[in-house]
Amino acid sequence: MRDYVGRIPLIIAQLDAEVRIVTSRLEVCSYSGFKVYPGHGKRAIRLDGRGFYFINSKCERSHYLKRNPREICWTVLYRRKNKKGLSEEQSKKRTKRSTKTTRAIAGASLAEIMAKRNQKPEVRKAMRDQAIRAAKDKQRQKELEKKAKKMEAKKKPAAAQPKQKPTKITQKAAPRVGGKR
Repeated sequence: MRDYVGRIPLIIAQLDAEVRIVTSRLEVCSYSGFKVYPGHGKRAIRLDGRGFYFINSKCERSHYLKRNPREICWTVLYRRKNKKGLSEEQSKKRTKRSTKTTRAIAGASLAEIMAKRNQKPEVRKAMRDQAIRAAKDKQRQKELEKKAKKMEAKKKPAAAQPKQKPTKITQKAAPRVGGKR
């Protein structure tokens, strides 16, 4: 009976050791993004104090050669970037359909807009023609005013304009002679 009791603490000690191993922290490879289990991989610490974990020498070498892990197809970063091996299918995103709504615009209220929309085409055409005629009349009026101003300017004698002094002709300076300046 005594032998049996003596063995119990030993078994408990073994269980404690196993529990400690299970709860020990998993590290992540600084290059590949894979899990580094306890007792595996290599830890490197730079002079500035930054630490790196590498799962194997391949990752370590690639890191020191400054290869970009986003461009190496077997790394986690590459697979994430290029959406490789996503286990769950993402449901298709529904596109929003735009619906037309009529709103009041700067000078016109919604009621006015709806009234114009519901007008008969003949009425609309008549209004358009009337607006075009009014615009043409306005244009003609402007042209007549311009012509009248031109005629007045022609009628005034040219002597009324002040005489300009003739420009003095000056001789160009002689070119400089010599080498570099």
